[in-house]
Amino acid sequence: MPPRVFAAADIGSNTAHLLVAATDGSLVMRIDNYNEWIPLGEVVSKAGSIPKEITQDLVDACKGFRRLADAKSAEKLYVFATEGMRMARNHETVLRKIREEAGITVEIISPAREAELSFRGVALDSRNLPVDLLFEVGGGSCQIGRIERGRLAESESLPLGTGRIIAESGLMSPCPEYAILAAERYIDSVLQTSRISGSFGLAVVSGGVGRGLWRALHPDGEKMLDIREIDLMAWTAGRLPIDRIITRYGVKQKRAGTLLPGALVYRALMNKFGLTQMAISEFGIREGAILEMAARI
Repeated sequence: MPPRVFAAADIGSNTAHLLVAATDGSLVMRIDNYNEWIPLGEVVSKAGSIPKEITQDLVDACKGFRRLADAKSAEKLYVFATEGMRMARNHETVLRKIREEAGITVEIISPAREAELSFRGVALDSRNLPVDLLFEVGGGSCQIGRIERGRLAESESLPLGTGRIIAESGLMSPCPEYAILAAERYIDSVLQTSRISGSFGLAVVSGGVGRGLWRALHPDGEKMLDIREIDLMAWTAGRLPIDRIITRYGVKQKRAGTLLPGALVYRALMNKFGLTQMAISEFGIREGAILEMAARI
């Protein structure tokens, strides 16, 4: 079919991010992106609810989503929220304010749907790789999926987002050893509750935390991350102040703050499932939503 333009926005636990893209139902061609750093995962993990100033940031971001989607003549704008919004006790009030002031109805999606949309997106550039696991670490949670014969056979969501880990352990940059040990203990205790088990060969990674690690470690664009590189990142990001991390890895300040908790989670995931490498996907949940809209309309 001829390409059509859609817009999908994800209110995640680290960012609120809009993608406007054209699709023919098989490929997704990015037209424009718009994102705001809104650390819902860390804020809600500490406070339990979304404060007024963050609520206003979300309203303003959604107004921006509408303006850009309209400017690019998108047929439909779909805005959804994940773990940061799910766990906020005042999320109904926040969603009502967004609806009234920005004119957008935000859908809180389930962890299973989050994994399905992410899997649909990562298939765009990983369908020819021998992947049998899907990882997506955000600010509030971590999605793990088992892939079998090219489909998502099962998935689970664990409270292993970078913001939640920071809130639980007090990670900082540079980071005292006791905080790193506390983070590792928390991660290991949560991973013990995982119901996915077995022998696996290669995981595909989606989401901003994984792509942040990839861009920091691989400015050459190589899509494979080795566990030794993750080890190095965990060691380095734990010992350098934030300004040195920014300079060394060429990342923005807010993304720099996710490198240490992200490396700790991904290292633990790789160790749990016996992996030595992970493949990084440049696509994910928003592309999956674009493909779904094209299939439904």
